[in-house]
Amino acid sequence: MNMPLMPRPGSDNGTTAPSRWHARLSLGIKRTPRGSRVASAERFGPLHLQKPFYPEGPDLAHLYLLHPPGGMVSGDLLEIEARLEPNTAALITTPGAGRVYRARPDRTLQHQRVRLEVGEGCSLEWLPLETILYPGARTRLEVDVELATNARFIGWEVTSLGLPAQGEGFGRGELQQRLQIRREGRILLREQLMIDGRSPALLMGKAGLQGQPVNGLLVAGPFTPEQAEPLLEPLRACCERDELLAGVSLSGEFLLIRTLGCCSERTRLCLEQCWGLIRPELIGREACAPRIWAT
Repeated sequence: MNMPLMPRPGSDNGTTAPSRWHARLSLGIKRTPRGSRVASAERFGPLHLQKPFYPEGPDLAHLYLLHPPGGMVSGDLLEIEARLEPNTAALITTPGAGRVYRARPDRTLQHQRVRLEVGEGCSLEWLPLETILYPGARTRLEVDVELATNARFIGWEVTSLGLPAQGEGFGRGELQQRLQIRREGRILLREQLMIDGRSPALLMGKAGLQGQPVNGLLVAGPFTPEQAEPLLEPLRACCERDELLAGVSLSGEFLLIRTLGCCSERTRLCLEQCWGLIRPELIGREACAPRIWAT
């Protein structure tokens, strides 16, 4: 099913001005005799799902999320939901970088909200390409993951602040970014970043971003300490090869890789190499990069 849902005029699901969009995409992944299939894809506004690909066979779907406008302006709200029913597997990515443009003078928020429900015996990989925040953007980015008891998750975020290639920093910009993982209602992991470009302490400080415009985070788990320990040194060596400021740690049941650098492509390639080390141990599959990453 691929059903466009039309926002009702005057409702919260509608647009309050021609240049403000509320877009929503809700996916349901179900186990069938033909493998992991998209059983439902309900949407309204400019969010779409491309035809699923199966480069690893029928049991794991590669899903590409499309946002034709290519970026968010003041007042935009993008909502993405994915529900994996028991014993399914999916990798979700995007064909290009997301962009958040300079906010209007009224500083209206630009908001992206992602909710992922991962059922019993499932694996989900949330691997979008980078998000570029233009100078003066005012943004909230949220990812909430709900795991069943034996579900597995790998996710990353790469965020580029300002337009460093043009010599423009993130001055006057604001960012509220959160990634939260829960199981049976209990918070297992919560990562939060709050940046105000008008206050340089976090952007430039040694305890902050150290003047680096690109930050990356990869989260994978759950692992037991015995499963995670053999991965720590190979992951650290992988990060050192890419000459990024990087750290690898185990927080509770989750491996965390944090990076700082000046290039979003280099950051993503580093995280992709780390994903290639983690994936066989966590979900029992060798890395199979989505074809769209090579274009």
